This record gives sequence, C-alpha cells and structure tokens, in this order.
Amino acid sequence: MKLNNKIGIIVDSFGVGVKEGLKKAKAAGAEGVQIYAVSGEMDPAVLIGPKRKELRDYIDSLGLEISALCGDLAGHGFQDAAANPSKIEKSKRILDLAVELGTNVVTTHIGIVPEDTNSPIYAAMQQACEELGVYAKSLNAYFAIETGPEPAAHLKSFLDTLTTNGVSVNFDPANMVMVTGDDPIQGVKTLGDYIVHTHVKDGIRRRSVDPRDVYGFLGYDKMSHEKIAEMAASGAGFEEVPLGAGSVDFPAYFAALQEIGYTGYLTIEREVGDNPEEDIRQAVGFIRSFRG
Repeated sequence: MKLNNKIGIIVDSFGVGVKEGLKKAKAAGAEGVQIYAVSGEMDPAVLIGPKRKELRDYIDSLGLEISALCGDLAGHGFQDAAANPSKIEKSKRILDLAVELGTNVVTTHIGIVPEDTNSPIYAAMQQACEELGVYAKSLNAYFAIETGPEPAAHLKSFLDTLTTNGVSVNFDPANMVMVTGDDPIQGVKTLGDYIVHTHVKDGIRRRSVDPRDVYGFLGYDKMSHEKIAEMAASGAGFEEVPLGAGSVDFPAYFAALQEIGYTGYLTIEREVGDNPEEDIRQAVGFIRSFRG
C-alpha cells in the first residue's frame, strides 16, 4: 500500500491561536489545515470583508491549503427543532466562509441520530440536514457529519433519506473505536459513498459507555468539546492516545480508504495530551511511513 493522500492538521489542536497555529502546522509538515470557524476571530460574523482575503493570502504564503473548516455548534446539534433555524443560518454562513477561503468542506456534529425514525428528534435532524444539504450542494460544497455518535450503518440509513449528498461524512475512526465500539474498517466501506474528509486519531475503549454521556441528547445533556476532551484524557471509559498506540488498525483503515477511492485529506486531530505539538509531529511521521 502506498498512500498518496495529503496530510492535514487541525490548527486548534496546538491551542495557540490561528496564525501561530498555522505556522506550527507548516513546521510540523502539514500540507493543509482544518480550522474551527464557530467563534472568536474565525466566526463568519467577525472574519469579514478584507480580513477573509488577508487570511487566505497568509495561508497561501505558507504553502498551505484549507482541508476543511469545523462548523460544530455543539449543544444538541440539530436535535432541537426550536433552536434549529438560528443554527442552520450560522451553518450556512460557515459554508459561505469555507468556499471563500478555498475549501468546500465544513465538518460538524449533528447530535446522535435516534434509533426511532418516527421520533420528533429524528424529524428535526432530517429537516435541518435536508436544508443544509441543499444549500451546500448549491455551493458545490459539503456539510460533513463526524462519525462516532452512532454506528456507521445507522448514519448511512439517515443520510440515504436526504435528497442530495450535500450532507456527507467526516470519518473519524477513533470516535467509533472509543464510543460505540463500531468497526471503523467496515465503517469506511459502509459510508464510502459519503466520505469527503477524514480525521486521523487513535483511541482505546476501556468499557462500554452511553453515547449520550459523550455527545449529549435533547432532554439529557448538551454536547461540550471540553467535556469530551476531559473524558478522552481521563481514560475512565475511553482514552484518546497518540497514533499507533490505540485500537485503530491503521494499515487496514488506510487500505479501506484506498479501496473506496478516497483521495482527500488525512487530517490529524489531537484533543488531549501534555504535548500535543510533539504528538502531532509524530503523527505526521506515522502517516508518512505509509507513503512508501
């Protein structure tokens, strides 16, 4: 196997702000970057006018490109019909920003897709994703759901109900390993038609966990990135670990991505650890070892 995919890094994993994070990503060997675009300096309502061109020019000057923006609004995802109009509007603005910055992928969590396809929560999520999918498609872009909260087969059945592939998949193998115990190799094959971006992350499942404790659920609790990072660091139920130290079978995972014809980014995400910069550098080396 010889990988040809470009290597990306999530700038926010360095925890030093966008510009410094971009420099660190370049120094670590990235070819592209993913950036959170929800709040602060990257909020579409803040990054306006000439600021957008300035950022794009700066990224170009480093010899980088943007693999995706992260538009994850946390909370209950799109489970709450009453909250959805404002979340949909913000998601559209993030999609607009992505296209202006030169990428056509925005990744997100939408909340756990309920097993009961007749539930009001399922209907709310379906309606929101339908609207966002149509909008993304109009921009020749993708709103990509991150894997993990539910088994791949159930996510596929949900995506199959939508009229476009404007809502697609950001595949994260570690989330599947850590939370649902789903097989990421089979997951790649199941979701192959929808995968437009991937995260390269590793993890270990210590015991069975309720996905609602991780990703929240309407009427249960809200999703919080800080809470997920705490859980992934504690190792009580699951633990995020450096690449190659966990349960993701990367040779098989990369082979599965090749099998489905995936040519997009392999984007490194590191949400925990005392020295994420060193972990990220090692991750770049780990992926390069598959390039032959």
